[in-house]
Amino acid sequence: MAQDLKTAGLIHDLRNVFETIGEAAELLSTDERWATLAAAIERSLEQGRRVAASVLEATQTIEFELILDNAVQSTRDFLVTSRHSPILFACKFQSGIRIEGKPGEWERVFVNLFLNAARAMPDGGEIDVSAQFEDNFLEIAVSDTGTGIPDDILKKMFAPGFSTEHSRAGLGLSIVDSIVQSHGGTVEAENRVEGGARFRIRVPRSSGQHSEIAPVVND
Repeated sequence: MAQDLKTAGLIHDLRNVFETIGEAAELLSTDERWATLAAAIERSLEQGRRVAASVLEATQTIEFELILDNAVQSTRDFLVTSRHSPILFACKFQSGIRIEGKPGEWERVFVNLFLNAARAMPDGGEIDVSAQFEDNFLEIAVSDTGTGIPDDILKKMFAPGFSTEHSRAGLGLSIVDSIVQSHGGTVEAENRVEGGARFRIRVPRSSGQHSEIAPVVND
């Protein structure tokens, strides 16, 4: 009970911080010179609220496309505000795919993977996302055209607390691994033959997944 109250109190205080930042963004939006930045701040605030809310969220069945859209937008906003070179997103999966869990947590998974990929592509590149069903599992792949992963890092990059100056390792990947495992899944990393890296997530098929889903879409 004490831990629950501590968590609820932390979220309450974070919401106050978000409100202050939101008011500042609203002031910026009144000047057309800062309208684009203000919009990015507002979207980042919404992401922060979703992440905070995920701590107390109940597990549910979520539209994978919605989670991915939010993660892509959050990543794009980060890249713009940090003046990173443009990253192209190419998504290929079947419309109607659902995934079990907390929306805020799954968004954190993909934002961390996307930012990890972006750091390996300082001059820009492409991130590809695909998802398909294999038996009773949903397999999701996030690939990039970056520098790949050194073999000595590849074997331990998900280990809790492992960190290195190499752009591919750090707390973000430990967060990804922890969240995926909490949903009964696994995540693995590999280097692509054509260059770059690929992260594979495998989670149980959602109990709320319809047997029939719409045709493949490209975004």
